[in-house]
Amino acid sequence: MRMEPHPYEVRDLVVRTFAELGAGLRGLGDLEETLLLDSGKYVARTYRLAGLMAMWLVQVGIVQFYDAEGRMLRTVNLFQELEPVKMAA
Repeated sequence: MRMEPHPYEVRDLVVRTFAELGAGLRGLGDLEETLLLDSGKYVARTYRLAGLMAMWLVQVGIVQFYDAEGRMLRTVNLFQELEPVKMAA
């Protein structure tokens, strides 16, 4: 059984992708990260840096990347990109 990716794994993926898309990163302190709750349930995280935005849709397991005008640049399926994390039996 696969567990949800850890937030630090997703954050690392976001930082690498932002760099590929041309954002300069002087440190993780430059990255703005926000949690989205719906009726008290954790549903998403957003990341912002240098006019770029990424949204991790937790239940769906994807991260979508957008430019400053809101155009989608890339979608990453976390269940295909990240190494599976197995639960102990």
